[in-house]
Amino acid sequence: MKKRRVAITGLGLLSPVGLDQSEATESLRSVRSGITVVEAPPLKKVFPGGRIDRGFEDRFTRLELPFLDRVQQMAILAARQASDDAGVDDYDSYGIRAGCYYGNINGGAATIGRWFEDMLLQGKQTARPFTAMAIMGNGGGAQVSIRQKIRGPVITNASACATSGVAIGEAARAIADGYIDIALAGGAEAPLTAGVLSTFDGIRAMSAPDPEDPARTCKPFSANRSGLVLGEGSAWIVLEEAEAARARGARIHGYLTGYGVSCDAHHIGMPEAGGQIAALKSALAHAGLQPSEVDYINAHATATNGGDIIESTALGAVFGTGSQAPKVSSTKSVHGHLIGATSALELVLTLIAMQNRLLPASAHLDTPDPRCELNHVGPSPVLDVDIRHALSFSCGFGGTNAALIVSRHDIPLPQ
Repeated sequence: MKKRRVAITGLGLLSPVGLDQSEATESLRSVRSGITVVEAPPLKKVFPGGRIDRGFEDRFTRLELPFLDRVQQMAILAARQASDDAGVDDYDSYGIRAGCYYGNINGGAATIGRWFEDMLLQGKQTARPFTAMAIMGNGGGAQVSIRQKIRGPVITNASACATSGVAIGEAARAIADGYIDIALAGGAEAPLTAGVLSTFDGIRAMSAPDPEDPARTCKPFSANRSGLVLGEGSAWIVLEEAEAARARGARIHGYLTGYGVSCDAHHIGMPEAGGQIAALKSALAHAGLQPSEVDYINAHATATNGGDIIESTALGAVFGTGSQAPKVSSTKSVHGHLIGATSALELVLTLIAMQNRLLPASAHLDTPDPRCELNHVGPSPVLDVDIRHALSFSCGFGGTNAALIVSRHDIPLPQ
């Protein structure tokens, strides 16, 4: 079967830098940070975190809430936002030709924590009846599919930091190869809980809050970076076969033209440049692009010491480091690391940047680490820039790397 082009017709997000496209655009323009101090009792120390400063319980009925952890609430609402943006009420008419590809790592972390408290501190022997549904890692994708009548493949991916990038890439492949015609793809994560924060604190990669301004804690590529910052949220896109999207008059935000996925096969917790290079080259080959044709890269860049250096080595090997190389930044500097949802959020922000002709900043990058030699955007956004092709890159524990290329305009499929 002839390959088909994949269009992006819907965007939805609930994030520390905005609860919709408009708010996120203004945050990228102003470099507004959503990172603040987070408390997580019974832990005595405080953490920096990319936090959404509101609850969503009011958007659901009393009968629904027992089934829904915060992570599933955000998944449902952001996915609905993406479908509304695409002009799709539900996917019932597509039958099994519609899919939902979801990414999540921690499941219902707050619900798990509450049950452990009940069991260990209160002596309860049996969980509430709906606890199992609220803690499931696939709960967000399942809830989205139920509400939006998605009857084809509903698949949850868990590949650490590359999770939702793989989900989006596999959804695009399924459309390009003719298995389905339309998909909701994205991820959600709600990790600002004692259990998850203390677990990441245990790997000695978490930053303490910046003593002068917690909003400035996350400093990817910086000489004075101090570690990663976790964040919460959900982001989704609607992907569909391009000719069908144009035929129904859908607004097209861009095209997913390249997808590369690889494994380092190196170490469970330490990245390796060779595997990252393979994913980057695979995405370029899939898109039929030369490295010089990519204008912007939203890097994984978690502000860890080793990770940023290894990724810079990989990006430099493929794209170069001089003034003719693509501009590079990390939006994690303002929203933190959303773990399983980070790929999806960063791709949505990349598409927003493309549409608004701006290069997002790496906030607080006052002094780049010379070991992270790249063509950095810098600490302020660059405005009025035409972005033809952009790449969003994610690298996860376990060695999975996902590279996604989006293009502003349709391009011929590579022969």
